[in-house]
Amino acid sequence: MTDSPTPTGSAPQGADAEALRQRALAALLTARERTALLTDSVDDHELTAQHSPLMSPLVWDLAHIGNQEELWLLRGVAGREAMRPEIDGLYDAFEHPRATRPSLPLLAPAEARAYAADVRGRALDVLDGTALDGGRPLVRDGFAFGMIAQHEQQHDETMLITHQLRSGPAVLAAPVPPAPTDAAGLPAEVLVPGGPFTMGTSTEPWALDNERPAHVRDVPGFFIDTAPVTCRAYQEFIEDGGYTEQRWWAPEGWAMVREHELAAPLFWHLDAGQWLRRRFGVTEAVPGNEPVLHVSWYEADAFARWAGRRLPTEAEWEKAARHDPVSGRSRRYPWGDEDPAPELANLGQRHLRPAPAGAYAKGRSPYGVRQLIGDVWEWTSSDFLPYPGFSAFPYREYSEVFFGPAHKVLRGGSFAVAPVACRGTFRNWDLPVRRQIFSGFRTAREI
Repeated sequence: MTDSPTPTGSAPQGADAEALRQRALAALLTARERTALLTDSVDDHELTAQHSPLMSPLVWDLAHIGNQEELWLLRGVAGREAMRPEIDGLYDAFEHPRATRPSLPLLAPAEARAYAADVRGRALDVLDGTALDGGRPLVRDGFAFGMIAQHEQQHDETMLITHQLRSGPAVLAAPVPPAPTDAAGLPAEVLVPGGPFTMGTSTEPWALDNERPAHVRDVPGFFIDTAPVTCRAYQEFIEDGGYTEQRWWAPEGWAMVREHELAAPLFWHLDAGQWLRRRFGVTEAVPGNEPVLHVSWYEADAFARWAGRRLPTEAEWEKAARHDPVSGRSRRYPWGDEDPAPELANLGQRHLRPAPAGAYAKGRSPYGVRQLIGDVWEWTSSDFLPYPGFSAFPYREYSEVFFGPAHKVLRGGSFAVAPVACRGTFRNWDLPVRRQIFSGFRTAREI
């Protein structure tokens, strides 16, 4: 671990530095509350079981969260000796693929909890005693603490995916998200005029390396869906032979369809002519007005071709989400610069499902596009590539090793993403075959 320059704004001082410390504290505590909910809701057998070869046992994620916190906050920030150096290799995500992790001598649930709690107590002491108003880039603006809070929340999302994949009765519950009152009057698409805008960030203090630096992109005009593609629209694709017509599919996608005999999104099945889905242990009718969920990039791309449209590029998505045509500046979020709130976006596992299409009118972008933040991760047509001037920080394995055509970019977050890990500049990426993630999409077209 070495510090390297990373762009930031002016260093916070006095009351601003204390506010930043409180923000970091709140982010860490919120993440740990969610980790506890996800791991305390099942017994030890389910914690140690592998519910899918695509995912780790929940107990691995729990100890990995503690290990990364120790690595970066106790050793990296405070320079302390390793607490348990013998377990570092067990919880190195690059050393052991997910499918092999159950065979490792992992910490038992009680030991994993105790380790993570011990690390957390020490980490809070480090936060209390660390100056955030200058010095090393790793601690400037509280970056390391924000990075660890985001890391834990990202693993909480991963554990929520594991909860969706597990069999058995429901163990999680949440209220139904709000429905829009004006959905019937919304246009199907909106125009985003051509021209330059600022993509990425050089000032967001906890932005990760692949979001940096800010740079100007000139994007030709395009139309983009007002809301994500719904389950009802996707059913029309299915009923029109979407999974049986090779012409809609990229070659690799068609091979995936044939090999796995795909006929619908993951977790859907047809029963007596009605589409049902399994959602966190509950079987229910597929809600037609909800954004479609659990589709791969290949499925999203095939739907877009069938509809005579295409997936938006990453730059198009970000311009639709952040650019303010009146001021010419790029906002932090579609609605402005203020942090997410419940009336603006569906985030943080608050609802355990996407809100109906067109929800969150107060969270719309200046162009009138809705649900760009939260609800479902949205596939774009873009490969995951570095921005001009990219510099890996604080380690290459976060982003750099994934750059290239193998991974596609997703934007916007989902209902499973925490506000601390979701911004208008935030970039997610995954293999185009992935379906277990909370992914959907919207489409675009040229003018």
